[in-house]
Amino acid sequence: MLKQDELISAVGMDYSLLKELLAAGKWKEADLETTAVILKAAGREREGWITQESLANFPCQDLRTIDNLWVKYSQGRFGFSIQKSIYFEVKKDFERFAERVGWRVLNNWLKYSELNFSLNAPVGHLPSGGVGYKRWTRLIEVGYAALASRVDECL
Repeated sequence: MLKQDELISAVGMDYSLLKELLAAGKWKEADLETTAVILKAAGREREGWITQESLANFPCQDLRTIDNLWVKYSQGRFGFSIQKSIYFEVKKDFERFAERVGWRVLNNWLKYSELNFSLNAPVGHLPSGGVGYKRWTRLIEVGYAALASRVDECL
């Protein structure tokens, strides 16, 4: 088990900026940095999006590091492991999950600019994984299922 402040990476990633942003409560910047480091660790920076295959092969050490930082600095409100618990509580129903974490309100998907980047956000609201950038809900749903599967394997 990793200690929460260990910045371990299987692929040589530097997570110190993410740690600094989270420690300072800069949730939006930390969310953007999380997306950036995930793309870089997966070798998908140029494409700007991640595939199911690259998620399936994403290094567990890196996923644990990112999650530990989010969980620690949000006092257990945010992180992939928090999202995983909610996702499985709603029996992998992505729309119900999105409603629980506050990405979808009154049957409408929030734009990225409408997300709540504060500790007052619903539990599991962050990291957002790019929700709100694109209106391709089905693509996000499939991607989230792949991420949840990897999180379940790693965390």
